[in-house]
Amino acid sequence: MDAAQQEATARARELQRSWYGEPLGALFRRLIDDLGLNQARLAAVLGPSAPMLSQLMSGQRAKIGNPAVVQRVQALQELAVRVADGSVSAAEATDRMDEVKKSQGGSVLTSSGQTTTGSGAPTVRRVVREIQSLLRSVAAAGDIIDAADSLAPAHPELAEFLRVYGAGRTADAVAHYESHQN
Repeated sequence: MDAAQQEATARARELQRSWYGEPLGALFRRLIDDLGLNQARLAAVLGPSAPMLSQLMSGQRAKIGNPAVVQRVQALQELAVRVADGSVSAAEATDRMDEVKKSQGGSVLTSSGQTTTGSGAPTVRRVVREIQSLLRSVAAAGDIIDAADSLAPAHPELAEFLRVYGAGRTADAVAHYESHQN
């Protein structure tokens, strides 16, 4: 790889860090490890071709162009967390990955398919997941926790918010959200 290619790759990885919180190679390798996949299976679940996934991982491409693929990545990240904490078994994870693969984006991890109330208003869980997705698209969990630690002495409530929504479990964030309404 010549200097121009190295520079382009470094720039793509830096853009990925700003858009997705970390370079996609690191994110995808973690999903592969955490969910027991190989690169071809990950590509099949997410939707892009295996060569496209490889280009994203290597930094030859910077951006995931399809928003549904970005949402599937987020769904797999949450699934990996749930597998790691034991709330989802390996067998359930396989079924859920098939659901993610079939999805057009959005959360497929909730047991009910509803994302809105009868009035059309978003559910608390949906609002919380949007907040989590936004924070996690800006920075990696470790960076969010570091920021929370820096804020804690002067702004403990903001630090708690960052920890709960930026690096915590969805159930804890829902409880936090509900406790701060009214």
